[in-house]
Amino acid sequence: MMEKTFDPKAVEGRIAAAWEEAGAFRAGRQERAGAAPFTIVIPPPNVTGSLHMGHALNTTLQDILCRFERMRGKDVLWQPGTDHAGIATQMVVEQQLMEAQEPGRLALGREKFLERVWEWKAQSGGAIIDQLKRLGASCDWSRERFTLDEGLSRAVTKVFVELYKQGLIYKDKRLVNWDPKLQTAISDLEVVQVETKGHLWHFKYPVVDDDGRETGEYIVVATTRPETMLGDTGVAVHPDDERYKHLHAKKVRLPLVGRLIPIVADEYSDPEKGTGAVKITPAHDFNDFEVGRRHGLRLINILDAEANVSVRKNVAFFQGASPTVQLDELHGLPCEAARKRVVELMQAADRLDKIEPNPHMVPHGDRSGAIIEPWLTDQWYVKAEVLAQPALEAVRCGKTSFIPQNWEKTYFDWLENIQPWCISRQLWWGHQIPAWYGPIKLADGSILLRLNVNSAHASAREDLKVFVEASEGEAIKAAQKYYGRPVKVIGENENLYQSFKDEVVSIFRDPDVLDTWFSSALWPFSTLGWPDETPELKRRYPTSVLVTGFDIIFFWVARMMMMGLHFMHEVPFHDVYIHALVRDEKGAKMSKSKGNVVDPLHLIETYGADALRFTLAAMAAQGRDIKLSAQRIEGYRNFGTKLWNAARFAEMNGCVRQAAFDARKVQITLNSWIIGEAAKTVAEVTAAIEAYRFNDAANAAYRFVWNIFCDWYLELAKSLLQGADGPAKNETRAATAFVLEEIIKLLHPFMPFMTEELWAITATEGLPRASLLALAGWPRMEGCENPVAEAEIGFIVELISEIRSVRAEMNVPAAAAQIPLVLVNASPEGKSRVEVWDETIKRLARLSEISFAAEAPGQSVQMIVRKTLAALPLQGIVDLQAEKARLAKEIAKLTGEAGKIEAKLNSADFVARAPEEIVEENRERLTEAVSRVEKLEAARARLGEL
Repeated sequence: MMEKTFDPKAVEGRIAAAWEEAGAFRAGRQERAGAAPFTIVIPPPNVTGSLHMGHALNTTLQDILCRFERMRGKDVLWQPGTDHAGIATQMVVEQQLMEAQEPGRLALGREKFLERVWEWKAQSGGAIIDQLKRLGASCDWSRERFTLDEGLSRAVTKVFVELYKQGLIYKDKRLVNWDPKLQTAISDLEVVQVETKGHLWHFKYPVVDDDGRETGEYIVVATTRPETMLGDTGVAVHPDDERYKHLHAKKVRLPLVGRLIPIVADEYSDPEKGTGAVKITPAHDFNDFEVGRRHGLRLINILDAEANVSVRKNVAFFQGASPTVQLDELHGLPCEAARKRVVELMQAADRLDKIEPNPHMVPHGDRSGAIIEPWLTDQWYVKAEVLAQPALEAVRCGKTSFIPQNWEKTYFDWLENIQPWCISRQLWWGHQIPAWYGPIKLADGSILLRLNVNSAHASAREDLKVFVEASEGEAIKAAQKYYGRPVKVIGENENLYQSFKDEVVSIFRDPDVLDTWFSSALWPFSTLGWPDETPELKRRYPTSVLVTGFDIIFFWVARMMMMGLHFMHEVPFHDVYIHALVRDEKGAKMSKSKGNVVDPLHLIETYGADALRFTLAAMAAQGRDIKLSAQRIEGYRNFGTKLWNAARFAEMNGCVRQAAFDARKVQITLNSWIIGEAAKTVAEVTAAIEAYRFNDAANAAYRFVWNIFCDWYLELAKSLLQGADGPAKNETRAATAFVLEEIIKLLHPFMPFMTEELWAITATEGLPRASLLALAGWPRMEGCENPVAEAEIGFIVELISEIRSVRAEMNVPAAAAQIPLVLVNASPEGKSRVEVWDETIKRLARLSEISFAAEAPGQSVQMIVRKTLAALPLQGIVDLQAEKARLAKEIAKLTGEAGKIEAKLNSADFVARAPEEIVEENRERLTEAVSRVEKLEAARARLGEL
């Protein structure tokens, strides 16, 4: 006997253990050796991470695909793994050392510190994997990979070395997002924009003549960063701005510094914004950097790595300068303090025009919280513009498709305007760059280098020879060939001192590590064994589909495309499904600062994994964000309860699977109908999953189970199930058990725990199960549809539904429990169907009688059900004129409300200024109002001329 209720806490762990024990999710199972492969690589979560709603959605959708294809007989590999998460992991361990009052990273040194990180990874790094398992993820956990494991590290090294030797990786001095607290470059994805109440300072730059004398004319420029004016090397004006055409190619004297800087004509300057003139600081602003490159402007870095002003002994700064004030006092000041002092000096020099309040966005590090500086530094770069071309063409010609297709535009926009990819990070945890440095050799064989510096900082020097090789041994061989003498490698804490007379040349390794996105870009083929030519790589690359979020289309998807095409000469995946964002119930983006973050683990604990999974699937409409609420999850938990109760009802009524049952040969119309409806639903769900319409698939299954099977079939079948024994009862029992089994299969990709439990329970009587449900076959119900049965039962269901709708719409008093029904000019088939189901119709539609007539009686509400006219005489039950007036009043009220909402949404100002959740709320209110008006209009139309 089944338990009265389904208890997720008691079942989920047991079911998960059964899957693991059976190796249910292992790819390459013997019985599927000849099956078609289906492969997905999981977007590797950070090893430091904890399950959040984005993970929950992404994992649920991938798992639906994997379970679906596994049940269709394919050899499924869902490749799991985690990302080493350079910055995040290093910060976690450094924080632990600090809290334990142990020596810090620098005191420990690289080797000892990395040992501590690996210890932490072994003890705590698997939490996210356990959480994914709680959600029901059917990955092949025996193949779990880590971006820093030996095989993947070998792949990373090979890619770096090959790209370098192909001229596609190089070292350059460019602007990066610099985190002065973490002392490393970071990616754009790790930068968050924070609105700050700041100011615009307007400075007057004096124009000079060809001899450098001030003409008395000024150009006024505005800035939010006065301290960076020390590094200005130009002023830009729009080439078509008439106000400044006479100043093209002229110069201004930079206040305080005295440096003469050119006025350049560049379209970057907006004539409509401010004075139309902008100061150009190429070393401290990304846009200015590009302007500077176009016009050959100098790069003057006036900040150090801690974001303090650095002017003392700054050769570039003082070149061409003739300071009018003592600037040495600014040296070492943090930006804020330097900003204040520069403004004071500009005011004292009468070069401050005005100050305006100016709220603006300031970049901060998402982990450190520090203000991010565009900073000029030596880093390693990939020539992304070269690798981008095949990646663009692959999508344009359809080798890889985005779903929804509109995300292709985002992909194209990024790749068509791609910049060099900065791949080096000033960290210790990660793939150390396989580059070694030594002194330059002159033509005569002598060595050009006499320095005594710490090797950890020497890699920024331009007078060093670089050796990029796959290993230290190969680097030594390359260096020995270059120098023609013995070579040794020194550690990063040793001093490098090279003399002409030295017999042994010293080289040292680059201390930096690679951006974690570099290793992640290789994920689809490195996890399959590359660079070795493994059978798995041959069988499973390209992978089938990638499921991911829109925010990493550029950072991950595009880079996987570039690397896959370059090294495998084939796209890494055929389809890219981009899912939407999970928001809170009001439509607001979840964030810790708002306090509206929903913890999926809490939801699993409260409602069970199946309820959360089904909710996410049912709401995952393509291109539409999910508004998640506890009420919705509770509603889908109730759906699970409905299914559980249906199974209990079947059990209590002796519905057991029968080996001889043939769904295509049933005799009873009701049973033929439900089997046909199940067949239609299977086809609908199958097509929807194949098209990545997860919400359509889930909702089709929901409608069939709740509305058709539970509400209609089991209700209509009660008289047979609970009637006299005989062939009709036996067939109905078998049909019920059969359809219930198909439902369990159909729902398994969405609700794996409950369905696996029901699969086991329904096998306790009747036929034994050949396998776990996870390995069972997908429903095959071709040829089960019966149009004749559907015509009969479908008519009865629609007739009862229409009558119920009329009662509700017309405000038929509850006290009027029974009303008559008249069928007008019914066809013989229609009349026969109603006569067969007479008692059922009267009971379910609360009718006093059913009659047939040539004309509709007066004062009746009419409806057409499948070409049959039905009438409900309501005279004396409902005041029809009052009902007409009520409907007209409610329609007018709702139409007015809809008009106001529509006017608000048509206002560009409202849409631009209102929070996105408020705009979305108004859109939903408008949709609801319009839908309600349509229903009321239909009700009014029923009354006709009454």
